[in-house]
Amino acid sequence: MFNKKILYAITDENLLKENFVEKVEKALKSGVDIIQYRAKKKDAKDMIEEAIMLKKLCVKYNVPLIINDRVDVALAIDADGVHVGQEDIPVLYVRKMVGNNKIVGLSTKNLRQVEEANKLPVDYIGFGSIFPTNTKEDAKVAGLENLKEAVKISLQPVVAIGGIKENNIEEVLKTGCDGVAVVSAIFAGENTEEKTKSLKERIRNF
Repeated sequence: MFNKKILYAITDENLLKENFVEKVEKALKSGVDIIQYRAKKKDAKDMIEEAIMLKKLCVKYNVPLIINDRVDVALAIDADGVHVGQEDIPVLYVRKMVGNNKIVGLSTKNLRQVEEANKLPVDYIGFGSIFPTNTKEDAKVAGLENLKEAVKISLQPVVAIGGIKENNIEEVLKTGCDGVAVVSAIFAGENTEEKTKSLKERIRNF
């Protein structure tokens, strides 16, 4: 999965109220490497319905589908993996629940958490927020210098997240991270296809 620098797209229930499936398909068609389904305010029934739709699309485009936080939803629809935060089910339990064949990702916000992640059975870590962002209310800015250090000390691939857009993606890639995760840079407003292609091109040409 991380044999190249990846573009990791995360869905957002506020940005994808309309044309949910259509927008995600445009992102997939335009070169997204991973989709994470994140829906903090929906109940399990609605999440499963949407996740099933996303899984069909991800299978069609041969792209892994990761479920944010909800191990039960990931198992129910046989998603490719699950991504958890520091306050969610601890990684050791997540790995027991999903087995060794699923992808497990972990959010980290500082270098201490990166060092702790080195001892855990995770496949990659997310690190951020790199810049200020509106899509996560509790996001504290970690910055580019800390991202560089995280890349140095992490034993797992590092995906940078938080406020990454066309005008700063190259600065982020220069840190040596293995991928960039975006939300509003793809899903806010219109032109999902064009925005995805532009980000993907910048990664490819880096």
